Amino acid sequence: MKFLVVLAVAVACASADVSHVVKDDFHAPIESSSFDIEPQGDFKYSFKTGNGIYAEESGVLKNANSDYPSLDVSGGFKYTSPEGQAIELSYVADENGYRPQGSHLPVGPEIPAAIIRSLEYIAAHPPPAEVVRASPAKLG
Repeated sequence: MKFLVVLAVAVACASADVSHVVKDDFHAPIESSSFDIEPQGDFKYSFKTGNGIYAEESGVLKNANSDYPSLDVSGGFKYTSPEGQAIELSYVADENGYRPQGSHLPVGPEIPAAIIRSLEYIAAHPPPAEVVRASPAKLG
């Protein structure tokens, strides 16, 4: 019985029409491609295809011989979406996280002025260093 189910699934997959999935872009030629890696861990790559897709990235290994090595990466890519929109994105990824930039990315709301003022006040008036917090066990 299991054999018949597997056979039926295999026949269905083999006879499926995938012409709507495989477009001419699937066969886009690679116009240029490069990849360089250094022994210390730094790298750089880029490629460009015949249908206008372009990507590049470079990375630098920092603190390689320490307990906390990190990789600073920057790069970007561009292509045209199926809707015809030009998509271009650049990014940086390091110990501060991943930070993409692109005109197609959503932008969050502005921080209200009252919150900005309160953050500025807190930064200008830090709590005194000699404040000792009591543990909950000592309070009761």
